[in-house]
Amino acid sequence: MVADAKKIAELEKLVAEVDRGGRKVGGITGGVLAIGALLWSFFQLWFASPIPFSINLGIFNDTEARAIHLGLAMFLGYLAYPMFKSQSNKMPIYDWVLAVIAGFCGAYLFLFYQELSLRPGIPTTLDVVTGSIGIVLLLEITRRSLGLPMTILGVVFLAYVFLGPYLPEVVSHRGASLERLVSHMWLTTEGTYGVALGVSVSYIFIFVLLGSLLDRCGAGNYMMQVSFAMLGHLRGGPAKVAVVSSGVNGLVSASSVANVVTGGIFTIPLMKKSGYGGIRAGAIETASSVNGQIMPPVMGAAAFLMIEYVGIPYTEIIRHAILPAAISYIALFYIVHLEALKLGIEPMMSAGQPKTVIQKLAGWGMGISGTLLVMAGFYYIGTGVQAVAGESAIWILLALLLVLYVFLLKVSAKYPDLPTDINITNPIKPEIWPTVRSGLYFLIPIGILVWCLSVEMLSAGLSAFYSVVALLFLLITQRPLIAFFRGQAVAPEAKRGFKEAIQGLEEGARNMIGIAIACGTAGLIVGAITLTGLGLRMTAFVELVSMGNVLVMLFFTAAVCLILGLGMPTTANYILMATLMAPVVVELGAQSGLIIPLIAVHFFVFYFGIMADITPPVGLATFAAAAISGEDPIKTGLQGVTYALRTAVLPFIFVFNPMLLLIGVDTWPHLIAVVVGVTIASMVFAASTLRWFRTKCTWLEALILLIAAFMFFRPDWYMNRMYDEYVPRPVTELYTVAAKLPEGGRFVAEIQGMNLEGDELTKLVAVNVPALEKTEGMNEEQIGRERLRQAGLTFMGFGDTMQVANVRFGTQAARASWEQGWDVIDVMVPNPDRPTETIIFIPGLLLIAGVWVIQGRRMRRQEKQA
Repeated sequence: MVADAKKIAELEKLVAEVDRGGRKVGGITGGVLAIGALLWSFFQLWFASPIPFSINLGIFNDTEARAIHLGLAMFLGYLAYPMFKSQSNKMPIYDWVLAVIAGFCGAYLFLFYQELSLRPGIPTTLDVVTGSIGIVLLLEITRRSLGLPMTILGVVFLAYVFLGPYLPEVVSHRGASLERLVSHMWLTTEGTYGVALGVSVSYIFIFVLLGSLLDRCGAGNYMMQVSFAMLGHLRGGPAKVAVVSSGVNGLVSASSVANVVTGGIFTIPLMKKSGYGGIRAGAIETASSVNGQIMPPVMGAAAFLMIEYVGIPYTEIIRHAILPAAISYIALFYIVHLEALKLGIEPMMSAGQPKTVIQKLAGWGMGISGTLLVMAGFYYIGTGVQAVAGESAIWILLALLLVLYVFLLKVSAKYPDLPTDINITNPIKPEIWPTVRSGLYFLIPIGILVWCLSVEMLSAGLSAFYSVVALLFLLITQRPLIAFFRGQAVAPEAKRGFKEAIQGLEEGARNMIGIAIACGTAGLIVGAITLTGLGLRMTAFVELVSMGNVLVMLFFTAAVCLILGLGMPTTANYILMATLMAPVVVELGAQSGLIIPLIAVHFFVFYFGIMADITPPVGLATFAAAAISGEDPIKTGLQGVTYALRTAVLPFIFVFNPMLLLIGVDTWPHLIAVVVGVTIASMVFAASTLRWFRTKCTWLEALILLIAAFMFFRPDWYMNRMYDEYVPRPVTELYTVAAKLPEGGRFVAEIQGMNLEGDELTKLVAVNVPALEKTEGMNEEQIGRERLRQAGLTFMGFGDTMQVANVRFGTQAARASWEQGWDVIDVMVPNPDRPTETIIFIPGLLLIAGVWVIQGRRMRRQEKQA
């Protein structure tokens, strides 16, 4: 590798400051920091595992675990993050004192759990003093680890609690005393120890640890080398490697800055050398790395927060997230290809022996079909063993996995170790299959995760726990076993493997410090909102700003997300916007006659939160990429925003067309049509914004492509002009309609009633109803009634009228803006006369074909003139 060592050191320092804390010290401080991080990892593994319940020992309830989690995070935070950057190589005595006090305050709810549970709502002087100091120290460690903007935001919300009586009427409230504030924020699960910190304990830590261990064992480098072997020889190959490798790394990484540095140190210089230029190279790496946060399963930790805020299973969130993330990367891959065509970039290296189109298609076809066959084989072997062996199946499957692991290691030992870098001055294309075979065993922990989630239907936390255990076993054994198969000394490699496992556990905990602090501070902000009732006032405020227009409201929400994202990490930004804005968007959409799924709004605020990592002037990922490319970060950021348009448009699309989130897609033909349609749309939209299709587009051609893209993105918009989506049915058929819906089908109704301000409103609302396990002996009305009850709704009939009798708290119905006591005006069913929306794809294809033909003729004329 020919890369500047000083630049690499500076980038590693940036990653350390952002993700793990900038303090580098040895001696006692370094030892305490390392041991504390290891203890934190061991505690989280214990909490995630089923062992405590098996032996009935060391069981922590959720509140106790949150307190320990925050206490350790605050203690380690004061050790890892210096007060000033000038103190990065020393540990002042006052930081020791602050660390101990902060750890005590953070863990106070655990240390005195029994005493506090006996006097709820009656804090003592010690409670108030400890809570007050804890809040101050939490804000200070927030400043150190996350920056001043989020700290200021926390202070503003705390000040709002006290200043409520003195504020204008639109945001005023009666205020709260210090005692009430501390009790709410520090002694209950309504504030700091709320939902966000609970998700951090149960899900985020274990997945961040999974990502750290994968990186430490060499899986990240393996993915990079495989991407380089498969794509490096193509036109614009380094850029395509950056897109694919960042997407794969994003599967388990929660840090866009680390993604940029890990791959960008190789891909950005290669992109510059191939002809992209420094600004484009930095922007491509930034856009692809930041997009890693929208890639399941980790999604920058937001996926796990959505479990609590939206109230649906983790597997459902992944299902909704996969298509937008995939087409975003496909569009970026297409963008870098178009840029290569515009700039006349040729492949940097030989692809080896030339192949015909048939040979290429045959190779890809065999590779894809072989992969599918292997996956099917694993599935049927696993389920078959379970069916035959019963309770003993787990031991048989573990034995088979062990045999497979040893076999793959033996195969890997036949090939030399993969290089940990890429030669920038003289890149050489690696052989594809030797590169792939050298690390196939890395897929076993990922396979375990997928199996536990999708087949065993275990919780996300428990699935990740089993995957982490497999990774720790892999880290400890991979090197000594490979050394054994190669006939080399085993003992040094065994020692190295154990050391890497310890380092992975330590790095995982240190990567979590900032995230845990962000969740705690976000809890303060959410606590202030719930204590003051600010959330209830947001509906009126946003309606005033947007004048009741849903599109204006969405633009306003996106702008707030981008502004907050300039100074807040993605996780905290999402928590705040999901608390304040998501219910408001659903409510105002319902009042406008538009059914907006709650998950779509949550994805909307999440997507625009991560856009701030690109957006100048603050985007840290952009600064990291610019540091590698040596270009201006503002220009790099602006170019990155251009590339990010294909991602920024998606939230507006799936709010109005939730089929992009696979909502309402029930059959395989429908799924294929949606996937193909939105993929074409994203690529055509990218071509339109770049003004390059087969050749440079005229403004008219770019406009035609934009219209065609809209036809594929929003076929419902055109169809709604010709046919109503729903037709009304009498409310007396309410239970019949609910009974006939398919499993998970959407029950839609128009309801009318009075809000808290005394205004008479009409809303269009919906809820997905589950299927019943047993329906024997039940008529249609009983089936419909029970399905609606399980969805959280109970109705009461008065002759020919129906009223919502009860909306059960915490259910999907409650989150979807159903209102207790409101009258049901109509039950809405899909319009049977409405054709399938995919028919709109036909004129869209004709428009694209027209531009293709016109540009082809122009290219031929230009060739003749030349």
